[in-house]
Amino acid sequence: MDHGLVKRLRQEVGDRIAEQRRLDQLSGLAPMTGEDERQYARAVIGQVLEEHARGEVTAGRTPPDAVEEEALAAGIHAALFGVGRLQPLLDDPQIENIDINGCDRVFLSYADGREVMGEPVAESDDELIDLVQVLGAYSGLSSRPFDSANPQLDLRLPDGSRLSAVMDVTRRPAVSIRRARLGKVFLSDLVGNGTLAPELGSFLAAAVNARKNLMIAGSTNAGKTTLLRALANEIPAHERLITVERALELGLDQFPELHPNAVAFEERLANSEGLGAITMAELVRRSLRMNPSRVIVGEVLGDEIVTMLNAMSQGNDGSLSTIHANSSLEVFNRIATYALQAQERLPVEASHMLIAGAIDFVVFIEKRNDYARGGTLRRFVSSVREVNGVDGRVLSSEVFAAGLDGRAVAHSPVSCLDELVAHGYVPSGLWR
Repeated sequence: MDHGLVKRLRQEVGDRIAEQRRLDQLSGLAPMTGEDERQYARAVIGQVLEEHARGEVTAGRTPPDAVEEEALAAGIHAALFGVGRLQPLLDDPQIENIDINGCDRVFLSYADGREVMGEPVAESDDELIDLVQVLGAYSGLSSRPFDSANPQLDLRLPDGSRLSAVMDVTRRPAVSIRRARLGKVFLSDLVGNGTLAPELGSFLAAAVNARKNLMIAGSTNAGKTTLLRALANEIPAHERLITVERALELGLDQFPELHPNAVAFEERLANSEGLGAITMAELVRRSLRMNPSRVIVGEVLGDEIVTMLNAMSQGNDGSLSTIHANSSLEVFNRIATYALQAQERLPVEASHMLIAGAIDFVVFIEKRNDYARGGTLRRFVSSVREVNGVDGRVLSSEVFAAGLDGRAVAHSPVSCLDELVAHGYVPSGLWR
């Protein structure tokens, strides 16, 4: 595809849409809805392509054939409403991650473990920055600037993928996109694809229904968010959910058939004058005043941990969250470190007491290249740890530990077994 031509025709279509908006405003008409504007854009794209074809014939050149014209139309529409030349990559269900180190250094990670270099996604680094700026302006609940004064950007793309971008702190602008390949996902799906052993799927479903507080841990891109979505989809539909995230990603409110009463909170950054910021900790506090059945924090990275643990230990049972960690045991020290850095400056001993009173189970998920199967990338839950109390530090037991294939299997007794059985858990021979 001639991307230069797409860019030129996209400008023409954009100008006509902007002119129509201006005329509607002068006429006192209500502004077009998003869907109306998309439909109007399709009609304008058809007109512009027809004019382009006539121009090519007049100039003695061959106009685009039907296939080429369809590709041009898709490219123009993606440039207007999608993510430009990134769109074909986002449309590929097998691509898991897209890393861009400048407009022409594009690296793709596939679900089967392959990593290949892709085609450029922009003609220049400036054009790449322009693309990210447009996405920042129209994605999420509020505009997010991306410029020299705001060289970092995190946001959720329309398809649910998570984008992180930086500029001016690297030689060239860098963008990473983590795909949301499994949007509407259930624990049964994760059992089916091998992420969970069947018994562990039953255990986690019962833990959610018994309103246990779960912390999901793992490394970057291990599948924490996907597991969190699956756990959240076990929550009964009548419950009111409030999610708190730095950038909208969970999307539980996008499935009203599963969660009809769900509200998604997104952290707001400060404006150019340094005003208007709303932090994660503030949003967690606000969520507790809005009658939640459960509060779900997408990812704990800072001082919101103290507010969240307080909420968990004060009656908001059934909360879910994720955290970066290298093992299920390391989670407790990681939380204590965040609490020490928080505004409250909790000492380690106080943090461990708070953890012991708030968290019921830590679920650890990991990813691993299975070289015995040709390097296939596997994701699986390898450990579940129950919090048993505190004695200067958090006391815990690994109730599910890695089995022969790495997946977690029943390992030691769980203290609340009767409660979990009452909520549908069917234990194996070890606990019967």
